[in-house]
Amino acid sequence: MYVEQLYTGCLAEAAYYIESNGEAAVIDPMRETEPYLELLEKRGAKLKYVFETHFHADFVSGHLDLARKTGAMLIFGPTAAPHYSCYVAEDGERFRLGEVGIGVLHTPGHTMESSTFLLNDEEGRPHAVFTGDTLFIGDVGRPDLAVKSDLTKEDLAGMLYDSLQHKILPLPDDVIVYPGHGAGSLCGKNMSDETVSTIGEQRRFNYALQPMSREEFIHVVTDGLAPPPAYFPENARINRQGYRNIDEVIGENLKPLSLDEFRQAMENGAIIIDSSEEDFYEKRHISGSTNFPLEGQFAIWVGTLIPIDKQLVLITLPGKEYETVLRLARVGFENVAGYLEGGMDTWEKAGLPVRKITSIEPEQLMHFKEEGYELLDVRRNTEVVTEHVEGAVNVSLIELPERLDELDRHGKYMIYCAGGYRSMIASSILTNNGFENIINIHGGFDAIRLVKRIPLVAGKCPTELRNEKMA
Repeated sequence: MYVEQLYTGCLAEAAYYIESNGEAAVIDPMRETEPYLELLEKRGAKLKYVFETHFHADFVSGHLDLARKTGAMLIFGPTAAPHYSCYVAEDGERFRLGEVGIGVLHTPGHTMESSTFLLNDEEGRPHAVFTGDTLFIGDVGRPDLAVKSDLTKEDLAGMLYDSLQHKILPLPDDVIVYPGHGAGSLCGKNMSDETVSTIGEQRRFNYALQPMSREEFIHVVTDGLAPPPAYFPENARINRQGYRNIDEVIGENLKPLSLDEFRQAMENGAIIIDSSEEDFYEKRHISGSTNFPLEGQFAIWVGTLIPIDKQLVLITLPGKEYETVLRLARVGFENVAGYLEGGMDTWEKAGLPVRKITSIEPEQLMHFKEEGYELLDVRRNTEVVTEHVEGAVNVSLIELPERLDELDRHGKYMIYCAGGYRSMIASSILTNNGFENIINIHGGFDAIRLVKRIPLVAGKCPTELRNEKMA
């Protein structure tokens, strides 16, 4: 028996490859099929099954393309009703894979069709459970994504409690837990940086698995949930209804544009996405562009802050065009007009204006604070309450576009996040909306907390930004 976790850091997503006696299965594949096809070829195995734990909301799965290319059986758990041919398994149904078995455990709560898959070894003993978005390391799946007119998040949370208590926790302590996501995913609120654990470890350390009543569990898991990103429902719809082949999408979207073509797309309302690293973007970028550095959770933040139906044009660093288009396709962004051939060099050689963003080192923070700059912390509230700079106000990046009117466009702001990634996104959003006195802090709070003379406090930041003069 061979098990491999294929982890995609930019989406905090885990897919799994299982193999026994030359037969293989893949669970929750990413949209591009090459990693799985290459692994199959390398190991000389034939793909027998593609298992899906649920209709994913945070990425477009590769289940259809992978099944088509290999002839593997595509399997969902009970109650799934996709708009294409697949096998919908019954609760408790088992599938043979070489000398091992994979059993279906229907675990509704995150979504109604959510299922986990139990891997039994050659002796028939429980070896590992692939939990999808039902159980994470340190957390459980959020129960608010499948809400309907007759189904509340409290209803789903109650189902999740039953699923965990009756399907997951009865498993032996040494059973390995392989979740669908890790820290950084928006499918939970308290996920660990670890991506593998055991039932016993989660029983001891996962806050949601501690002894509590059903009613207490419902309160705990529904409290403090951030609004889900706008692209989540569209991705779930795509995964349920089906999609175009990824190769076709890449072929259409990976298009070099001349300067004239690029500017025409801009004039027609295309949104400019600049995937350059923060250090490049701050030195030169096109006015109106938004920075989502590729070396980070690029797709998550594009999907969170940019409407999925809008046409995009791209600015990338040389050689990063394909990766930018691929990562957008992973979360359902397929309306890309193309990328500016030559990137910012082409723009500047034409004598067109560029914009810059001022960044400072944390050691300069107190000086600018004395000059009247206010601190804006764009981390999540759960990060802020642990520790933040004294006097900072908190508007999380996910809320920023909706709360711009609470800020003074003539005010002066220093912006920080945890490490500098989100603060540059926030800086580009603010400058695009008329804020002229913006300073980004290099290294974010991780660097700030190393400077001894900067006062830090725990607890909530002020969140009400509008004072009497601004009102």
